[in-house]
Amino acid sequence: MSNGKNDLRPQTQLVRAGLSRSQFRETSEALYLNSGFVFENAAQAEAAFKGENDSYIYSRYGNPTVSVFEERLAALEGADMCRATATGMAAVFSSIACQVRAGERVVASRALFGSCHFIVDQILPRWGIETVFVDGTDLDEWEAALNTPTRAVFLESPSNPMLDLVDIPAVAEMAHAAGARMVVDNVFATPLYQKPLELGADIVVYSATKHIDGHGRCLGGAVLADEDFMNEHFIPFYRHTGPSMSPFNAWVMAKSLETLSLRVAHQSQASLEIAKHLETQDKIRLVRHPGLESFPQRDLAERQMTGHGTLVTIDLEGGKDAAFTVLDTLELVDISNNLGDAKSLACHPSTTTHSRLSPEERAQLGISDGVVRISIGLEDVQDLLEDLDRALAKV
Repeated sequence: MSNGKNDLRPQTQLVRAGLSRSQFRETSEALYLNSGFVFENAAQAEAAFKGENDSYIYSRYGNPTVSVFEERLAALEGADMCRATATGMAAVFSSIACQVRAGERVVASRALFGSCHFIVDQILPRWGIETVFVDGTDLDEWEAALNTPTRAVFLESPSNPMLDLVDIPAVAEMAHAAGARMVVDNVFATPLYQKPLELGADIVVYSATKHIDGHGRCLGGAVLADEDFMNEHFIPFYRHTGPSMSPFNAWVMAKSLETLSLRVAHQSQASLEIAKHLETQDKIRLVRHPGLESFPQRDLAERQMTGHGTLVTIDLEGGKDAAFTVLDTLELVDISNNLGDAKSLACHPSTTTHSRLSPEERAQLGISDGVVRISIGLEDVQDLLEDLDRALAKV
């Protein structure tokens, strides 16, 4: 059904992988906007439900348009299989929930997006699952936590919003020794600039809403792993709980993948230029960006990432008042909790994405009231610099 080839170069995979033309020989991927499928006879339907043929059954299980997106992303990631989900949070939750049982244990990096933290800290314990948080940058804490048998390890690298990195190969080795599978949220790095599976991770999750769509149009997520995990754990959970992506959203995502490398390359280069400029501003106490020489994990960034991403995080001297002044003065950069968009966006994590965390928890993560996260879009870099300078002048 597919002409996806893992030996093709990334930009070609983003355009060609998973392409499956109908009898009409359309140039663009077809949109199969249907919920169900019919069978020629009852025996064919029986065989489909037994898994004895390659027929589509129901769009909650699989759909030709969704398959194009899944196969294209799997080829780029270098994964055996991909399953698309309705949202990024559906991808995170289902990738963990499908494999854990009451009485088991999950270890996670403390530096997580607010909703991810809620899953590990609030939902899993209700099911009788022990959850342990560690400082993701501290290998000694990982080692201490993973001296006990563990079912799953979960982390973001770079993290939201402070861009902290986790040494993926080192933690993967400890996780596997503890009997755990490691799940990596790779949203900030994108599948272009970091390959967690090659670094030792077992499962990769994405919010496709971010860079993969890249235009603020559709929600979506993805889970990628080897066939054994997907067939034994994920797909049964996925089929029966229904976090599947709609065919229309999958069509949008598949088309967006065609320009992913072009968009992210521009955004990444622009974000570094902006980060370097912001480091010269005396109203900012801290600028975080993996491409900066001042980035505290610069060596690790160079080892496990091939690009720096599209985010810049700053910490303003004036705290919340200064952060709100900057956000309210910006004209080109919009206030939004989304990221990876063609439009530059900024948010105040303490009062939005991480507002559910206690002040003490935010302090542990370095998220002060002066922190502003900026997602760099596709605008001209000079226009963005002028917009930021105007806003900082008001502080």
